[in-house]
Amino acid sequence: MIRFAHPEYLIAFYLLPVLAVFFYYSYLRQKKAINQFAEKKMHEILLPFQSRAKIFVKFGIYLLSVTFIIVALANPQVGSKLEEVKQVGIDVYILLDVSLSMKAEDIKPSRLEKAKFEISKLIQRLKGDRIGLIVFSGEAYVQFPMTTDYAAANLFLNAVDVTSVPQPGTAIGSALELAMKSFKEGSETRKAIIVITDGEDHEGDFEDVLSEAKDKEILIYTIGLGSPSGVPIPVYNAAGIRVDYKKDSKGNVVLTKLDEATLEKLAEEGGGSYFRGSNTEDELDKIYEDLSELEGTEYGATRITDYEDRFYYFLIAALLLLMTDFFISTNRSKLLMKFEKAGK
Repeated sequence: MIRFAHPEYLIAFYLLPVLAVFFYYSYLRQKKAINQFAEKKMHEILLPFQSRAKIFVKFGIYLLSVTFIIVALANPQVGSKLEEVKQVGIDVYILLDVSLSMKAEDIKPSRLEKAKFEISKLIQRLKGDRIGLIVFSGEAYVQFPMTTDYAAANLFLNAVDVTSVPQPGTAIGSALELAMKSFKEGSETRKAIIVITDGEDHEGDFEDVLSEAKDKEILIYTIGLGSPSGVPIPVYNAAGIRVDYKKDSKGNVVLTKLDEATLEKLAEEGGGSYFRGSNTEDELDKIYEDLSELEGTEYGATRITDYEDRFYYFLIAALLLLMTDFFISTNRSKLLMKFEKAGK
């Protein structure tokens, strides 16, 4: 099996016809200039040793060496062996609050953006562990299911906003229930749920879910984002300029407060830990270090092909051609000149 490690360099092949056209155009201009300088019968006297054939041969060698260099840059690789690699890790579902209160800016640049940044950093650290994301507000939805495709996970994460869930509110219980259902049935991997929210739960009903999590030995961690004293929720216009703060029906500014008591209770009964979010700390990193101590479980196997580089063959060929081009002159060989004289 053959592949290119850097196929983007192969686009340079489009340069080859450009070089050929440029060479032929330069050759015609040179020929025209000589014809203007002297008549054709004088060419043998003025340029007795010039060989047109060698000019084209030298350019052909140069063009071929450029071709080999492009192939070397693309780094052709040959599959040498097929290996089966066991996939070992844990399953983690992150429950991200996307309610309007997460736009509060007591944590910069906002509660939601700080949470997304930490999740993105966590995804970059994962090696073999499966991760899934559930977004919730008044309802909960799976943003992406359990996966080891970390690039796709980051792509779906970037699309998350406070508009991802149309229903207002903060239904932590619904998000927990959805996470419990979304774990793969029959999987023996260790499982954990990480809830990232400001804790203003508008339902407050997750006792049954906690009982189920204990039965299934699913750990629950919580991260609280925000200020317990309360801060206003900014309102921005289409240009991204803050124009006001969210107000209730009576015209009073709405304050969003971090409910630490709910999150501490949830983490304690879920066998995990509670972390208070801040501008400087990476709380998800601390949780991942804790989860890393759990013993990973084999949940599958995948076949991978081990490839070996072969770019050096083409690089050596290009260097040899360039060296050959260096020793070839544009003059006609003495042997050819003798044959031409003998013919006359």
